[in-house]
Amino acid sequence: MNQPGYGYRRPVDNSVIPNVIFALLVANGLVFALQRFQWEFLLQYFALWPVYTPPGWPSFMPWQLVSYGFLHDPNGLAHIFFNMFGLWMFGRDLERLMGPKRFLTYYMTCVIGAGVIQLIVVEFQGSVYPTLGASGGLFGILLAYGMSFPNRTVMLLFPPIPMKAKVFVIVYGVLELFLGVSGYAPGVAHFAHLGGMLFGFLLLRHWSRRRN
Repeated sequence: MNQPGYGYRRPVDNSVIPNVIFALLVANGLVFALQRFQWEFLLQYFALWPVYTPPGWPSFMPWQLVSYGFLHDPNGLAHIFFNMFGLWMFGRDLERLMGPKRFLTYYMTCVIGAGVIQLIVVEFQGSVYPTLGASGGLFGILLAYGMSFPNRTVMLLFPPIPMKAKVFVIVYGVLELFLGVSGYAPGVAHFAHLGGMLFGFLLLRHWSRRRN
């Protein structure tokens, strides 16, 4: 298999769950458990709040661009389950390909980038609400997976339709853009998902140019 020119290393970790993936799964799980006891505190200080909020509302803090990616909807398991399942499913081979340090850098860049785009969108909307979840990082991983393994077959969960990874990424990107513009799925940060993909793409291109 030809590997893309992003300055990646050859796979070195053949474990079921590579180190960074394992650490991210544990961190998200621990924070989710902590939410059961300190949800209001975590929501106020560690969810991603708009830069400008009315008096009496929680304020934006720079660390929220990272911390929001470790918080999930406390009212059920679906939000964190699908994010962590996707992180494990698509992130394993990427971590082996990139190496742990570069993979972590890539993932966190996508999380932060998604947060930046979300702040811009919320400011444009004039809305005030918190954003949370690892989806921005996950969508960045989906992009890198589709670019690194474009012809691998990916099986959707709902509906169970097989497709090539590159097609899967394009379909998801177009769907997120449509939902974000149309507003058909409110309550989901569609443009943050696209922001994760955008910042991931820019970082991959940067690495590729440095290598060349």
